[in-house]
Amino acid sequence: MSSAENKRIALFPGTFDPFTIGHQSLVARGLSLVDEIIISVGINDKKLTYFSLEKRLEAIRNLYKNESRVTVMSYNSLTVDFASEVGAQFILRGIRTVNDFEYEKTIADVNRKLTGIETFILFTEPEHTHISSSIVRELLRYGKDISQFVPKETELY
Repeated sequence: MSSAENKRIALFPGTFDPFTIGHQSLVARGLSLVDEIIISVGINDKKLTYFSLEKRLEAIRNLYKNESRVTVMSYNSLTVDFASEVGAQFILRGIRTVNDFEYEKTIADVNRKLTGIETFILFTEPEHTHISSSIVRELLRYGKDISQFVPKETELY
């Protein structure tokens, strides 16, 4: 087996509307556990997004333009199917609350049953537990400054 075949690849799926400092922290911490992370921006027609798919992809790609171990892609399928398609052995998820845990555990169990792909969960760092994309979107709608909640390098607006 070549070293490329032994690469540990994790898929980090989400809508990332927008990508927050909490997401950035999870990617940084995840890179200590795997060789590569594919940040996968899900396309969900049922979800009303604040930023276009193109804008979200561009912002995240710009953020990681100098990190060769991070790839940014979009997908429009079941997350676990996309993980299989791109050769990811793991799905990376973050949780902030007990409610997040219950939801993520159920999905992880189904994904493992369907494909054998393992999910690993990182707890959000305490200083980021109050940050969610939905709260950041709400702040934006009311004209508030969101710079403390998104990576400094992010150019969204």
